[in-house]
Amino acid sequence: MLQAMNTGHDGSMSTVHANSPRDALYRIENMVMMANLNLPLKAIRMHVASALNLIVHIERMRDGIRRVQNITEIAGMEGDIITARELFTFRQRGGRSDGTIDSVFESTRLRPDFFPRAAHLGLGEELLGALGIGET
Repeated sequence: MLQAMNTGHDGSMSTVHANSPRDALYRIENMVMMANLNLPLKAIRMHVASALNLIVHIERMRDGIRRVQNITEIAGMEGDIITARELFTFRQRGGRSDGTIDSVFESTRLRPDFFPRAAHLGLGEELLGALGIGET
């Protein structure tokens, strides 16, 4: 999966089962280590950080409905650690009379590192609108 994502072609997508975006990164690291490639952990992390742009974490809630919980940007490496920046987060406000969860999906209002690329593709205004921030 990581090799395919690092070939320079845009538009890869994959799934991994984990409890959070950070846990997804750990899970991917562990899967690479289980392949017995004898790569140092920092090399694995660098490969993961260069392959992934976003993690979309989905969870089945107590009402049985799956909802996006977070959209997290992978922002590169700081030392030996993969850095991640949450762009959107799910916030539960309570319950409704029909048993479903009353919630909102909120922007953290952080401009992602991939903004220049989105703007180059003509998606800059739409991205800023979704993030709830103006052009600066």
